[in-house]
Amino acid sequence: MKKLIGILLSIGLSVGIVSSMSAQEMKHNNSAKFQPIEQPITLRVAIALGGLSLMVAQLWWFLGSKPKSQKAEMSEGVQEVTITVDGGYVPSLVTVKRGQPVCLQFLRLDPSSCLEKVLFPDFHVAQDLVLNQTTPVEFTPDSLGVFQFSCGMGMFHGAIAVEK
Repeated sequence: MKKLIGILLSIGLSVGIVSSMSAQEMKHNNSAKFQPIEQPITLRVAIALGGLSLMVAQLWWFLGSKPKSQKAEMSEGVQEVTITVDGGYVPSLVTVKRGQPVCLQFLRLDPSSCLEKVLFPDFHVAQDLVLNQTTPVEFTPDSLGVFQFSCGMGMFHGAIAVEK
């Protein structure tokens, strides 16, 4: 659903830019066969507000939305969280406790080659993720802080927050 909204917002912005460029070209071209039609001011305002709202929605979508976070749950002495890999990582921020084993269960649904691998450089872990299967990634964090992880190409990111 998020991808669909992003695509629709991008198309709307693109159409608005192209149509305004075409109108400007027609004004500057003296040999144009078509004459511009005067539009009521309310229509102009409505179109401007619609375009502005699309731009604001796009900015919020890509820059303002907060990452989804989840605290790991203890199960038989191991902290566990399932992370869905579908156009990114959900949750993208996982909170765990220091000194206790962690098992992140990566469920890869996205077939793109970028998400075939997950890298944890601070924990020296690189793991291939099988499509439509859950792949465990295990490590034990020894220090406090926030540690980044990413896809094999570095385009999608997540983080592990290690607390006391």
